[in-house]
Amino acid sequence: MTEGRSRAERKERTRQKLLDVTLRLISERSLSSISLREVARDAGIVPTAFYRHYVSMDALGVDLVDECMRPLRQMMREARRGRTAHSDIIADTVQSLARHVKSHSDQFRFLTRERYGGVGPVRRAIATELRMFTSDLTVDLARLTAGLDWTADDLEMAGDLMVTTMLGTVLNLLEVDDRHPEDGELQLSLAERQLRLIVLGMGVWRSKP
Repeated sequence: MTEGRSRAERKERTRQKLLDVTLRLISERSLSSISLREVARDAGIVPTAFYRHYVSMDALGVDLVDECMRPLRQMMREARRGRTAHSDIIADTVQSLARHVKSHSDQFRFLTRERYGGVGPVRRAIATELRMFTSDLTVDLARLTAGLDWTADDLEMAGDLMVTTMLGTVLNLLEVDDRHPEDGELQLSLAERQLRLIVLGMGVWRSKP
């Protein structure tokens, strides 16, 4: 059992190294521009060993999307958990997102670059993750708008508007020069105002029967 666990741990370490190496290699390039051999060499394994972990570079890219998005989704859920006041949720969500973008900028550059210009399986994986973001948010909006008799479609529409706003904020934050942190603060203030505007609109919106 110990030997089996050690083998599994070694395999997981190699898998993580492949992901880390790939993320570093594509810091200024697209996923499609790097080769399997390049990734294997930088990870310290022979190319044939790569296939013990992934069937292709596309499959590695899909796993990298999950590696980037899963903790972000969990963090966003935590920011909303147990909250009842829109103002608290908006402020905490924006600040949490800003901290995550700052500490994982390489991941966000990968996601924004590959969202439209990447290989098909990776684009679809990103689109699926964004739909899951919207779905998570829709569930929370249903709780926060209880009594307003909103339809599921309208709740999803509002969630999609919020996710789109956050994506725009991510793009803007990635362009902020570290020498001018005040520009980042302006972007966060704008994001909060945009989300509050959506919430204000939700307060007067009535779903059609």
